[in-house]
Amino acid sequence: MAARGGDQPVNESKTGGDTDRPIGIFDSGMGGLTVLQALADRLPAEDLIYFGDTARVPYGTKGAQAVRTFARQDAEFLLSLGVKMLVVACNTASAFALDYLTEVCPLPVLGVIAPGVATALEHTRGGRVGVIGTSGTIRSGQYQHGLAASIPEERIFARECPLFVPLVEEGLLDHPLTDLAVREYLTPLREARIDTLILGCTHYPVLKPAIARFMGTEVRLVDSADSLAAAAAHCLADRQLAHEPRERRGELTFYLSDIPWKFTEVGERFLGQPITDVTTVSLDELARERSDPGSVRKDTS
Repeated sequence: MAARGGDQPVNESKTGGDTDRPIGIFDSGMGGLTVLQALADRLPAEDLIYFGDTARVPYGTKGAQAVRTFARQDAEFLLSLGVKMLVVACNTASAFALDYLTEVCPLPVLGVIAPGVATALEHTRGGRVGVIGTSGTIRSGQYQHGLAASIPEERIFARECPLFVPLVEEGLLDHPLTDLAVREYLTPLREARIDTLILGCTHYPVLKPAIARFMGTEVRLVDSADSLAAAAAHCLADRQLAHEPRERRGELTFYLSDIPWKFTEVGERFLGQPITDVTTVSLDELARERSDPGSVRKDTS
């Protein structure tokens, strides 16, 4: 596939249309595990490979060029493992790098923004939609632009919620601090009488109970992880890439660029099950890794 701006296409090795190949998912850290869980639930026969760039998290505070570079490296690594589809389980990378990855990758690439927008537009009753996310995601304007194609801009309400990610990773889901942050960030959206709220960060579904309590039962919460999983299922079926049904569930494989403190605890909070076997990868040595497999090391801590 032709590359944009003189860039070379990402590595196309082992990227055939074999239905047995796994799906590759990447995120800037561990929030994308909510997407992995949604994919595993929706597509139980598929093998899933997850890469979290935990050495360089967060992407949400970085510039567009840096995010695009990181996303390309993430994609190159997953392509080297022979995936049949790339899922960008990071809102910031979806905002800044999805078009670029779609252009240079030789296989289907899906992000979280378009499915989330489509679901919100399906469910809004009065066309008053809110979206919350990291600073990078909200300032990119990608959710707002997608919504504005169907509803007036004055009915779109976006808010940055930077404290939500650390609150989730510290496990403060039912803590007064979380309730205070929810009230601080979401009061303008409640006052705007929105009827639909997009959770525009893969960490935020973990805070659904607290957000729902504050926003009330009349506001529909759109989980971009669920929307993305539905879009992935449709894409696989449309391109005849879906794995045939089988008795056992597909395998889950985990790679990280660093093993962060409390990884096992935080990962279990996202995925709902322990993560005991992880491979760490240095993306700074990605080119060497392709020719020297010894630079990828196993870490089961």
